Amino acid sequence: MGSRARARRAAAMLGFLGLLCAVLGAVMIVMVPTLIKQQVLKNVRIDPSSLSFNMWKEIPVPFYLSVYFFDVVNPSAVLLGEKPQVRERGPYVYREFRHKSNITFNDNDTVSFLEYRSFQFQPDRSHGLESDYIVMPNILVLGAAMMMENKPMSLKLIMTLAFSTLGERAFMNRTVGEIMWGYEDPLVHLVNKYLPNMFPFKGKFGLFAELNNSNSGLFTVFTGVKDFSRIHLVDKWNGLSKVKYWHSDQCNMINGTSGQMWAPFMTPETSLEFYSPEACRSMNLVYKESGVFQGIPTYRFVAPSTLFANGSTYPPNEGFCPCLESGIQNISTCRFNAPLFLSHPHFYNADPMLAEAVLGLHPNPEEHSLFLDVHPEPRLVESTVTTCTSAPANGACTLIMVQTPAGDFHMQ
Repeated sequence: MGSRARARRAAAMLGFLGLLCAVLGAVMIVMVPTLIKQQVLKNVRIDPSSLSFNMWKEIPVPFYLSVYFFDVVNPSAVLLGEKPQVRERGPYVYREFRHKSNITFNDNDTVSFLEYRSFQFQPDRSHGLESDYIVMPNILVLGAAMMMENKPMSLKLIMTLAFSTLGERAFMNRTVGEIMWGYEDPLVHLVNKYLPNMFPFKGKFGLFAELNNSNSGLFTVFTGVKDFSRIHLVDKWNGLSKVKYWHSDQCNMINGTSGQMWAPFMTPETSLEFYSPEACRSMNLVYKESGVFQGIPTYRFVAPSTLFANGSTYPPNEGFCPCLESGIQNISTCRFNAPLFLSHPHFYNADPMLAEAVLGLHPNPEEHSLFLDVHPEPRLVESTVTTCTSAPANGACTLIMVQTPAGDFHMQ
């Protein structure tokens, strides 16, 4: 009799424990995701007490910049009117180091900072050395010639005489290291002496000479402490809420983040918008597809085909004009009137006539589209858009950017 009572009590206790576990399980299913989300929101804010603050301050993820050049095979023939023929050289890979300084928290839920960058050549990752020679357009000569276009004839004659006297040519044969980090050119000293402020630099000239050990300007972004919906969004850049390079308010707007971190919990409806000081404009990437990278689920965001379209093809881009063929964006207004343009590599997503004007270009989406793969949960994005210059196209200098599946930036 006693054993039956104990059995009934044990059964009742087990039943109660089972019910309790079921109730707790149901509560956990409902509450745990909410608790996790709260902790995530708390720790991705830009706040010295958050777990991600030191990561935001000095990004531990390695950045690699892969630089490709177009080597002009037939410079003499080009001067006689033939099509340029190019071959792609590289990659020349650089490790990029970044750290934020001058961090100042403001009263309006924002933080201001300067982010400094430096580059270190990685020969083991590169296909070539910095001592390799590249034949490419003489950017200084072409830039100076374009800047003299609306000057008096007397100045044009003086500049022509200077080109001849100094032995300047339309094409140059320089090492990768010189092209990247600078070389002495007598034209620079002459122009700075007699036409001060015509060139925005003194001394050596190089595509990345001004970027190494420098910053991209003073960013002021929202911390997300008081209003999480605005986390990482840019409030101002160099004290400006919009730039003055373009011809419409929409094109001058500074939208999105600074290009390194976005709000967590992305969905396919999310768009990645960021401001690029190098490109002098905001850009927007849109969701394309989900995938997996080294076991981590990712969302792929790509540049729309209209990113560098001209105003005739895509009217909202009219503010970036004067425009040439669709697929290249004129950025001379923010680059001291130098003949510089933005495009995808090999003129991908551009008017076909551009790629057809240069022998050796083979645009395709697998190699030349601009995209970002991001984990939708809160993590640092391993990239930011970087710009570059090179390759002649109808006498202009092309400035291109693209990110590859490996997370490297190809500059062409």
